[in-house]
Formats: sequence, C-alpha cells, structure tokens
Amino acid sequence: MTPDIQQLNFDKNGDGLLPAIIQDDRTLQVLMLGYMNREAYEKSVAEGLVTFYSRTKRRLWTKGETSGNTLTIVSMAMDCDADALLIRVVPAGPVCHTGNSGCFSDSPHETEGFIRYLQSVIRQRHREMPPASYTTKLFQRGMNKIAQKVGEEAVETVIEAVAQNKPDLIYEASDLVYHLLVLLEANGLSLADLERELAKRHK
Repeated sequence: MTPDIQQLNFDKNGDGLLPAIIQDDRTLQVLMLGYMNREAYEKSVAEGLVTFYSRTKRRLWTKGETSGNTLTIVSMAMDCDADALLIRVVPAGPVCHTGNSGCFSDSPHETEGFIRYLQSVIRQRHREMPPASYTTKLFQRGMNKIAQKVGEEAVETVIEAVAQNKPDLIYEASDLVYHLLVLLEANGLSLADLERELAKRHK
C-alpha cells in the first residue's frame, strides 16, 4: 500500500526531505539512495516513475529523464518513524551513471538476486510465448514434459555431486534451478511460495 503523504514526516530533518532507498523488485538488489520532498513524492505516485529532489540542482529530477533509464514503481513503504521510504522498482537499464546496475560499486554481488530476475523472465515468456524461446517450447509441451526435465536435471545434479565434480555440479544444478522455476510458473507458483513454506518450517 502506498503511504498517504499526510503520514510522512518531511519535517523531521529540517530540510523537508526524506531519504528514499531504491530496491530492484525482481532481484531485491539495493540500487541507490535518493531524496524526495513533498512534490517529488506526489509526482512519483501520480506518474508511477521515481522522481527525486536534486539537492545539487535544487529541482525535481525524474530518474532517467535524459538517459531513459527510468525506475518504474512497484511498491512504496515507509519505515516505522515515517521518515524514510523503501521503493521497489523495475529499472529500465543501468541505474548508476557509471553504467553499473546499482550505485554501490564496492559490492561484490553484481549477480546477487539473478535467480529472481530469471523468474521474472520466465514469467514474461509464459505471458508472451515468443516462438523462438526454449522456455516457450517447454510451456507448450505441457506439465508432464516440464516435470520430466526437472527429474532429469535432478539426476544429473546428483551424479555430479557424488563425483565431487564442482564445475559440472554448478552447471547441472543451474539447469535444475531453471527447470524448477519453469515448473513453479506452470503451476502458478513462485520463489515467494517456497520462501513462505521454508519460513513456516523454520519456526
């Protein structure tokens, strides 16, 4: 649920600005930190694209207004003190001006969250069914074929694990994860469903 602007405490820091943490909705990677005043927040909510208040230019700045690398808003949440925002987005290209996916360049985790990104690609393939896609062909062949592929990849993963062949184990396990994601999508499920089940067991 998008916070009502009346709930947000723009006056706490004395500058009328709230820090806004930007997170990729698909990978959960933290992309950048920006600031919003009331006008920037209202414009972001109205247009569905992240708009910041630039402290250097002293004006509103919609991310991607010159580069085209916009941030489409998926959800917005405020923290417990109502003086900071977490905005989950789908980025249209690199977020950082350096060309990196995010602004935290010292992070060693450029591929962190890629499985979630892959899930979003599989979901898109299922929705659009592009004819040249292998994923499309799996969906066309039906549940039995998808399940069969998961079984085959699981066996190959086990074989490489027993042989302690790490490079091939990584390769086969990656095939297994991909086909498992296709199987979940074919059943209307996702990684979030697995996370809920695992969290329930952890309790």
